[in-house]
Amino acid sequence: MDQPAWNRSEGRDHILPVHHPWSFKSVRKFMKKAIWLLPDMDSTGNWYKPGQVYLEKDLILPYVANLDLCDAKCLSSSRRTTLLFFRGRLKRNAGGKIRAKLVEELRGADGVSIEEGTAGEGGKEAAQSGMRKSIFCLNPAGDTPSSARLFDAIVSGCIPIIVSDELELPFEGILDYRKIALFVSSSDALQPGWLLSFLKSVSTAQIKEMQANLAKYARHFLYSHPAQPLGPEDLVWRMMAGKLVNIKLHTRRSQRVVKGSRSVCTCECRSPNVTSPGPLS
Repeated sequence: MDQPAWNRSEGRDHILPVHHPWSFKSVRKFMKKAIWLLPDMDSTGNWYKPGQVYLEKDLILPYVANLDLCDAKCLSSSRRTTLLFFRGRLKRNAGGKIRAKLVEELRGADGVSIEEGTAGEGGKEAAQSGMRKSIFCLNPAGDTPSSARLFDAIVSGCIPIIVSDELELPFEGILDYRKIALFVSSSDALQPGWLLSFLKSVSTAQIKEMQANLAKYARHFLYSHPAQPLGPEDLVWRMMAGKLVNIKLHTRRSQRVVKGSRSVCTCECRSPNVTSPGPLS
């Protein structure tokens, strides 16, 4: 923070990888004007304090998928006989408490496969096999709103059913997730019988269209070296380019504001019931 490069903008033109809810925890208050690369934002306040993270400043990155890509040949040969699949930890904290409630509602239902997750190669093989045999993959919140499971489902050609009310998604200024996923509120998902009735009402034509879109979108979530056009590394910089004007606005403004001038200048997405964090500039 003593470096001229930091002080010219108070860190606004610096990029910090904060890709774990506990990363930089002891120094966040000094770094909050920098651009943070995040797995999610969790506006509930469980992991980040108000004013530390928001979409106009920061960038959401995808997790690294744990499963192998189901390519065009794999997709064409896959027999998806399971309606809804979930494999993972069934009991989580914070927003993830919904998992236990969903399990109670769905376990034993026809066409539904719910399994407790395990680590290691055996766990990976079981998850990959289950996702490739399923039409829909359940993606509830965990300890945080996001999880790697979403990206596992995408590369497996399994339509994600997202039940995570506070979720923010990578590259949403470029990608339209409505083409590859279905979004369900927690309150709807927990109504007896609602979720399965909803999934059974999705037409075959819509399922085929979304599966075709999953095959097209998978490339956006596959990290590689060297980076590929329209891969996640490329999309990071495309999203970053869209932030440049705002960075320059706040940097130049901070350099010319004089004592006694209006100091509040913020552009932030937050829920109406969240207390204002105060000025960011």
